[in-house]
Amino acid sequence: MNYSADIKKIQRQFLPADFKITDWTSLEPWFVDLEQRTLNTVNDLEKWLADMSELEAIVSEDACWRQVRMTCDTENKELEEAFNYFYLEIQPKIQPYADKLNRKLMDCQLIAQLDQQKFFTYLRGVRKNIELFREENIPLQAEMSVLQQQYGSIAGKMTIEQDGKEFTLQQASKFLENPDRNIREQVYLKINERRLLDKAALHDLFGKLVSLRHQIAVNAGFSNYRDYKFAEMGRFDYKPEDCFQFHQTVEEHVVPLVDKIYAKHAQKLGISPLRPWDTEAEPAGVEPLRPFTNGKDLLDKTVACFESLDPFFAGCLQKMEELGHLDLDSRKGKAPGGYNMPLMESGAPFIFMNAASQMSDVTTMVHEGGHAVHSFLAHEQELSAFKEYPTEMAEVASMAMELFSMDHWEPFFDHENDLKRAKRHQLERVITIFPWIATIDAFQHWVYENPTHTDEERTAAWMRIIKRFSIASLDTSGLEKYREISWQRQLHLFEVPFYYIEYGIAQLGAIGMWKQYRENPANALKNYTDALALGGTRTLPELYAAAGLPFDFSPATIKSLMEMVEKELDQL
Repeated sequence: MNYSADIKKIQRQFLPADFKITDWTSLEPWFVDLEQRTLNTVNDLEKWLADMSELEAIVSEDACWRQVRMTCDTENKELEEAFNYFYLEIQPKIQPYADKLNRKLMDCQLIAQLDQQKFFTYLRGVRKNIELFREENIPLQAEMSVLQQQYGSIAGKMTIEQDGKEFTLQQASKFLENPDRNIREQVYLKINERRLLDKAALHDLFGKLVSLRHQIAVNAGFSNYRDYKFAEMGRFDYKPEDCFQFHQTVEEHVVPLVDKIYAKHAQKLGISPLRPWDTEAEPAGVEPLRPFTNGKDLLDKTVACFESLDPFFAGCLQKMEELGHLDLDSRKGKAPGGYNMPLMESGAPFIFMNAASQMSDVTTMVHEGGHAVHSFLAHEQELSAFKEYPTEMAEVASMAMELFSMDHWEPFFDHENDLKRAKRHQLERVITIFPWIATIDAFQHWVYENPTHTDEERTAAWMRIIKRFSIASLDTSGLEKYREISWQRQLHLFEVPFYYIEYGIAQLGAIGMWKQYRENPANALKNYTDALALGGTRTLPELYAAAGLPFDFSPATIKSLMEMVEKELDQL
């Protein structure tokens, strides 16, 4: 099937074309209409579902734009107030109606006449939402939504001075690639000293979030937030015990590989021991990779790369540029991190990132580009709910794009040697990210299984967990005060709890997709796009199957895929 990037905004059939969300008074009548409407025929039900989908898309996109604008400029109080207004004054009033509409749907006998394959995951999700809904959680969830965004405001203000200039921490990280080891160490220490200044504030913020989340879980009848969150995220296809097995497998089969990679890196640099400020460095006389100059250059080169891979992928980015749906450069006052924000009504998503002319930014850009392609493909689904795909599949979309694109990175590099270095960097990252994924996930399990812990107990648990996944060839002695708060740099812990194991599961799927691509590029890309176009209309194992992948993260699978990547690395 041929896919087009000429995405179209949904034409409204229910609400006026010029309707904008300003307050609850103007929005409520549309929910009342849906709640009170009589459903006598299947046509009535289908029209009701379409109208509800349209309303959901409008509300979702409004909330997304408020978040995008605020993260692009965390110092603008008006944007922060607009975000807070939605989550404190509008969202809490929507939730009771959402529950009523869910119940109205499940009570309707006509649902038996819908396409049961297409509606299975949607109706399963509706039942789950009914089970989880509690009136008393509405104000707590509103408070949590606002609190979560404080992380970006705190982190967005973090800067250091180097060579007489001010740099965000994202921009400063490029100095960690400098051939001069003294400069690397100096900047590493400055970055971590700056993080220490907000240690107490982030401990306090996280403590409040943990307490709120635990209360939400208890209100919904769960013993802890982990179990509540697994249900809320629709993790129907794996359990906490599978995560624990993943941690164990990473410890046994991946940590030794990372140790070998770091030991080789130390040997290449001619240093002993390898320190944390050395992991991104090149040997003396080898300049760090600078694959682009600024956000515009990054975009143009990514478009050229995608054009060579599949013109449809390039078209997605060009459409987003045309619509102004990109903010790529790092700057002071901008929230940290990167994301692709789906926009349910517009269709073309928004990519946000903090580019600072590093190789890792290329990885981020093609990663978010993979998410964007997923958004374009799923937009063709007729209901908003059908476009809400599982996060484990979303990350296959992004991580597979990182690997697919590697053979098309020529626009970023003039010399074959640099291209090889970039590919080596990417494949090493594929392996070295696993211990961090396992660390963050194991930490979250501990945090929410022990919700009344103190800051000191949290720190002790974190240190135990990072020791479990530590790399023998990386010397971290004397850096304990920085390592104790190293979890604070992971925004997922604050903003999207329990969203991290997906990266591990999906990385395995992405390697599997890449294996397909090496054997038959055209067939792999067809499997990829066809699976992503299904949106959320299939279960997670079914989506993997559509992509030609097994849904399997057993020890044997992880071990074999790691060996494949290691073999590819050896050939570079």
